[in-house]
Amino acid sequence: MTLSITLIGGPTALIEIDGFRLLTDPTFDAPGAYPLPHVKLEKLAGPALSAEQIGLVDAVLLSHDQHADNLDHSGKDFLAKAKRVLTTEAGAKRLGGHVEGLAPWATTELTGQDGRALTVTATPARHGPAGIEPLSGDVIGFVIASNKAGSCPIYISGDTTWFDGVAEVAKRFSCGVVLPFAGAAQTRGPFHLTMDTNDTIETARAFGDAVIVPIHTDGWAHFRQSAQDLRATFDTLGFGQRLKLLEPGIATVIEMPRAPASS
Repeated sequence: MTLSITLIGGPTALIEIDGFRLLTDPTFDAPGAYPLPHVKLEKLAGPALSAEQIGLVDAVLLSHDQHADNLDHSGKDFLAKAKRVLTTEAGAKRLGGHVEGLAPWATTELTGQDGRALTVTATPARHGPAGIEPLSGDVIGFVIASNKAGSCPIYISGDTTWFDGVAEVAKRFSCGVVLPFAGAAQTRGPFHLTMDTNDTIETARAFGDAVIVPIHTDGWAHFRQSAQDLRATFDTLGFGQRLKLLEPGIATVIEMPRAPASS
């Protein structure tokens, strides 16, 4: 299975797999501020590639719509250009149009030419510590599985910390590549809202030999840890060979382990 990932910035990445083009959490605005009722989010860097440079995609995988660092103004405009948009059930109601809502563990299929297909499974996510859900709102991640023999699924965590929902994903799927949202986001309160280095290490341990490709680590003022913090932690703890950091705007081919042969 061929897999290429291009980091656009923040949580936005173009995933090209077996002829399909998927885009995570579209954010294409220039740097600026986004006032919310109790906090202001500040974007520090623009996208490495514009929406026009990305072009058409088969699907947008939108972990949630309620925060500008995952769906900004230009990102909302981009949704209309995608063949399909998959997000939370609550988000689909808010966004309307052709946006499709998925509950955790629900599945759908993307079909292509020559019998190619991807199965998309929505996965549970918790955007902060236990009890945060009424404040942060619903979030999902995604597992992408090709119908190509010998291929391993890909896991995109969405905005989540390490919790039993992520552990359950690891139990159900033998993923070859994991994209954790790993900037240790912090706004109000002493807790983080996305994975920090410890959470990302726990995720790497749970997913065995998977290649760990972090995104959502840079470009916003409320991130407390960077990709380089992850590099230092992974190297110190002996996981460094499994961490793949992306250079924004550069398509990176990921070498995936093959799925074990069925007995």
